[in-house]
Amino acid sequence: MWNTAVAVASGPGGSLAFTRIRRGGGEEASWPRKFMDAKASLKSRLPSRHATEGPERAPHRAFYYAMGLTPEQIHQPFVGVATCWNEAAPCNIALMRQAQAVKQGVAAAGATSREFCTITVTDGIAMGHEGMKSSLPSREVIADSVELTMRGHTYDALIGIAGCDKSQPGMMMAMCRLNVPSIFIYGGTILPGTFKGRPVTVQDVYEAVGKHSIGAMSEADLETLEQNACPSAGACGAQFTANTMATVSEAIGLALPYSAGAPAPYEIRDKFCMLAGEMIMDLIVKNIRPRDIVTRKALENAAAVVAATGGSTNGALHLPAIAHECGIKFDLFDVAEVLKRTPYIADLKPSGRYVAKDMFEAGGVPLLMKTLLDHGFLHGDCLTVTGRSIAENLKSVKWNPDQDVIRPADKPISPTGGVIGLKGNLAPEGAIVKVAGMERLHFSGPARCFDSEEACFEAVKNRKYKEGDVLVIRYEGPRGGPGMREMLATTAALYGQGMGGKVALITDGRFSGATRGFCVGHVGPEAAVGGPIALLRDGDIIELDAEKAALEVKLTPGELEKRAREWKPRASDFTSGYLWKYAQQVGSARHGAVTHPGGAAEKTCYADI
Repeated sequence: MWNTAVAVASGPGGSLAFTRIRRGGGEEASWPRKFMDAKASLKSRLPSRHATEGPERAPHRAFYYAMGLTPEQIHQPFVGVATCWNEAAPCNIALMRQAQAVKQGVAAAGATSREFCTITVTDGIAMGHEGMKSSLPSREVIADSVELTMRGHTYDALIGIAGCDKSQPGMMMAMCRLNVPSIFIYGGTILPGTFKGRPVTVQDVYEAVGKHSIGAMSEADLETLEQNACPSAGACGAQFTANTMATVSEAIGLALPYSAGAPAPYEIRDKFCMLAGEMIMDLIVKNIRPRDIVTRKALENAAAVVAATGGSTNGALHLPAIAHECGIKFDLFDVAEVLKRTPYIADLKPSGRYVAKDMFEAGGVPLLMKTLLDHGFLHGDCLTVTGRSIAENLKSVKWNPDQDVIRPADKPISPTGGVIGLKGNLAPEGAIVKVAGMERLHFSGPARCFDSEEACFEAVKNRKYKEGDVLVIRYEGPRGGPGMREMLATTAALYGQGMGGKVALITDGRFSGATRGFCVGHVGPEAAVGGPIALLRDGDIIELDAEKAALEVKLTPGELEKRAREWKPRASDFTSGYLWKYAQQVGSARHGAVTHPGGAAEKTCYADI
């Protein structure tokens, strides 16, 4: 049996080869034989003992026999294999297949896998209508449902496979909350499509809607584009939220090296899945848990790769939420501090030229991390699921000079990260803007206020705005939406109309990782709780300065106080159901829009039962 496997990038195109590392000397006995004698003592400290051991658990074992398990399998460690499989979108469709490879690895290591599914709400389908209100709340449902399944059946470890924007942080949140030995697996990116001889992604389709609205694209071309933009299984192909969070999974230490980059259709994905299944037993035996891995330094590493790749602004929402599960204070301003000091080095769409597949073939996330580490932008001493540190994992990674997807960290595209945190009298609790690829870092103009995304999109579609306007979309925050919708339909339409750099947009909602232009999200406090964004009126002059990290409205403190006294909360249309429940519980975007007290409030942890 083997301790781990490390893929090494080398040569033109970054070809990958697995190098296996033997388990520290001695005979190469298979895991089941080598650890047979130790299993009884191992099981005695694991949660699954409560469901499988002793005469009083005979009824429980009877159910396992009904599913074909053997006595040996029943008395082995139980590994939950959780997927976010569904038929909602291509990002999830390949996950169940990958779970089978994971289960083979688990069995080879001498543990027993128990597969289960949780939900996914996929932004690509939910975008641009009320369905998007369900997207961010689904992150909490994913984390909660994985927790409940693990708790209810007392599983000992978790391998989580996720493929979309909210399912990835949701799965990592569950791992940190449960704190059982865990490995995260990304389902993989989609392959790029082709339109008129050039590579395209779904971002091109969103922006084509704007072009079509002004007569710059024919209906026939729009139809051809939509039929060819997404040619395979996998998550949206550029450095949008899914690939941003996949990159995070390696940098934070919860995923195996290189596993985040391989496209969903590539056969190598099954090798990563098989390897993860084999390695989970190593983590169980050594009792290496997510909170040993996800430390303050690891979170800073995760924020660094968001910056270095010009990744999604949603990273500033999900990293605080993951930190919250560990009981670590790491809010939007902490993320922003890392973003500010980290260079932007990966030439990835939506701001650059390449997609995630290209970065994988150039050397993957480890090549990106290696140059960041070599130039002092990563903490190399952080533990990972390999049982080794970041620096040890990257020791054999060599720079690939035959690629131009990733720049050396000392020769960046720009010296500061692709995402910047803002603060000012319009955002006392902060806001976030992606500046990767932007030429204009200052914007000043009159506010044009809309109390929903639909109202703003209608104005954009009908060209009822002016160059120089600052479009304000409010009451779309975590509580006010409820659900903190993304505004990709609106921003893409603006870009398609050729106005991406001629207007700005601010919101207490979110933006897709595919968003381009001067778009500021996560403005807090949100309008629903009376934040300054709720007090704006048409014509108020708003100033955005990404260089000074400032977001201001030209109003005196006295005028803002007067308006605050006159402001009245809006009644919500959601008075029952999950979205009502979410609105009652959810906190601010600054702290990750979380819905429970988190690891800091724990008295007992599930892993210790």
